Amino acid sequence: MTQVNSEFSAAVSPGGLSAARQAIASARSVVVKIGSSALTSLQGGLDTERLDRLADAVEARMRAGSDVVVVSSGAIGAGLAPLGLASRPRDLATKQAAASVGQLALAHAWGTSFARYGRTVGQVLLVADDFSRREHHRNAQRTLDRLRSLGAVAVVNENDTVATEEIRFGDNDRLAALVAHLVGADALVLLSDVEGLYDGDPRKSAANFIPEVRDSTDLDGVIAGSGGALGTGGMASKLSAARLAADAGVPVLLAAAAEADLALTAGTVGTAFAARPVRLSARKFWVRHAADSRGALVLDDGAVQAVAERRRSLLAAGITGIRGQFSGGDVVDLIAPDDRVVARGVVEYDSTELSTMLGRSTTDLPETMRRPVIHADDLVGI
Repeated sequence: MTQVNSEFSAAVSPGGLSAARQAIASARSVVVKIGSSALTSLQGGLDTERLDRLADAVEARMRAGSDVVVVSSGAIGAGLAPLGLASRPRDLATKQAAASVGQLALAHAWGTSFARYGRTVGQVLLVADDFSRREHHRNAQRTLDRLRSLGAVAVVNENDTVATEEIRFGDNDRLAALVAHLVGADALVLLSDVEGLYDGDPRKSAANFIPEVRDSTDLDGVIAGSGGALGTGGMASKLSAARLAADAGVPVLLAAAAEADLALTAGTVGTAFAARPVRLSARKFWVRHAADSRGALVLDDGAVQAVAERRRSLLAAGITGIRGQFSGGDVVDLIAPDDRVVARGVVEYDSTELSTMLGRSTTDLPETMRRPVIHADDLVGI
């Protein structure tokens, strides 16, 4: 288990309902993530009755005027029973085999369920590379936007049949948060087998329920664990996803799938996480959360203060070392003398060229090398 901390802020309305819950209840664009445990079981595979109830709740929200994107886990879980597997596999090849079977069943079940309402379902399978590469990122965005404009329900999942351990999202909570940013959602709802956030594991000991996360003090002492038998998430991943979504200006509701109808109407159940008051730009969000780091720059104390505290552009004079090989336009980590990652940014020069610039003042450099190494607009703190 890991200790978790984060930063959120929220206001409470005169009527007593938090601003976060009000924003979630009234959101015009919503991403709903549904966990494996809400859709599948080890004994029976995909549970279509539970899936239908969740589709009913999503449909009700759509009929109320909201645009909804579904992020659905469950492909691997849905493939276990048909393949005669008694538990979630540990090796990658068997996971991918289970996903190849389960993905068909899952997509068919969502299509059949929403067909009751005359709605068409479009399946969108993504891997982490689709977010780290800008062109892939734009293609995914265009696909989701077009599906919604055509009135289809977009059902998103990680493409488990091809994703390797190196390029996985890690869990669909993170995927859902990235999708919420991708489509410009107004709210993110995470539905699973837990009713909300506790300060410990309520299955193992007495734990206090946390209905609202308004600022960092609401998470003091919270202990979050990893996932269960059917999924890869857990409370730690949900807290991480909530922070990620908050950076995108998206409030988050964590609730039980059994209470999906209330979660998607009044928003009065579960734990509500407030969004940060100032939304990161799309480019800075991509730099911080989606892009892969291709290398690192080691900074002196003055440069750390300039980029991490004053958000100034990074100049060659403050760089003491280079790690890895990268090209101009790549994202790199910025590292303090004590080896802490303090920021990330889009570098202007390749590593070979930059190696000739280390520690030199701008006036000592050729005119073609006087641009900042990383411009302030392309730099984000960690």
